[in-house]
Amino acid sequence: MSTEYWNESGPSKTFGNPLELSWLEPLGSEAAVLDYGCGYGRLVGELRAAGFADVEGVDISAALIERARREHPGARFTVLAEPPRLDRDDASVDAVLLFAVLTCIPDDEAQRGVLDEIRRVLKPGGLLYLSDYCLQDDERNVARYREHETRFGVHGVFETSDGAVCRHHEREWLRGLLSGFEVLRERDVPVTTMNGNPAVATQFLARRD
Repeated sequence: MSTEYWNESGPSKTFGNPLELSWLEPLGSEAAVLDYGCGYGRLVGELRAAGFADVEGVDISAALIERARREHPGARFTVLAEPPRLDRDDASVDAVLLFAVLTCIPDDEAQRGVLDEIRRVLKPGGLLYLSDYCLQDDERNVARYREHETRFGVHGVFETSDGAVCRHHEREWLRGLLSGFEVLRERDVPVTTMNGNPAVATQFLARRD
């Protein structure tokens, strides 16, 4: 999905994938945590409120980062200048959040690139908390998967009414992206999408080898 879309439409959206803080409790409050694709900083705010002291949010959208800085003064936010590249040393981060980011990246190789960069910056034994959309089974989504499959060539890729190209995934595809990680937890949770529709998000907590 283009940076232009997120700069123009992103700041008006509400993101709803829930954060299960208990999954991160073993890290301790001094852990270095990175929210990749932080949007307007919702999760950074939750982590700081929970006592995490070293938290940074990064995003491709300058407009979303501007909103994040307004809503969470004192928190650290950075615009990704050359995504997926992070301005972090190898093995320097204790945990990465990746919430509803892959849905915004329809291309296989681009998704792999994000996961490769996350592996690079995570310490051995570091945690990746991934939340995203598997294929939905409701009539509305099934119809639009079918409608857009010929256009995009991937089942689950579609265009929303406001011009966002999104992807819902085969569960095994997401599991495959976690090669090099040990999946510790997995759950499905009800959510409301950025356009106000009900959906189910799949969440994984995985540990880097």
